[in-house]
Amino acid sequence: MTEAARMLRVCLTDEVPEGGAIKVEVEGLVLAVFNLGGRYFVTDDGCTHGPGSLSEGEIDGEIVECNFHNGAFHIPTGRVEAPPCMVPLRTYPVMVEGGEVRIEAPAGP
Repeated sequence: MTEAARMLRVCLTDEVPEGGAIKVEVEGLVLAVFNLGGRYFVTDDGCTHGPGSLSEGEIDGEIVECNFHNGAFHIPTGRVEAPPCMVPLRTYPVMVEGGEVRIEAPAGP
C-alpha cells in the first residue's frame, strides 16, 4: 500500500453474485464490485462517458457494457473496449480477506 493510500472495506464477498456486480458507496466513493469466477474487481461505478451505472451494465466475460450508451470496459484493467467511451475506467487494487472485499483507496482530505 502506498503512503498516500488507505484500505477500505467495501462489502462481503457473498453480497456479490457470481458473474454479477453490485453498487457500493463508501467514504464518498461510488463503486462497482464485480465477481468474475470468484475473482473480485472494483471500479468506479460511473461510466466515464455519461451517467450510466456500470454495476447495472451487461457483463460478458471480463467486459462490462454501460447501460447508458453501450460503451464497454475491460473490468480488470479499466481499458476502454467500445465507443463512445474514450477515457479508461478507474480501477482499485483489491484484497479479499476473511470474506471481505477491501480496496486500496486514495487517502482522504
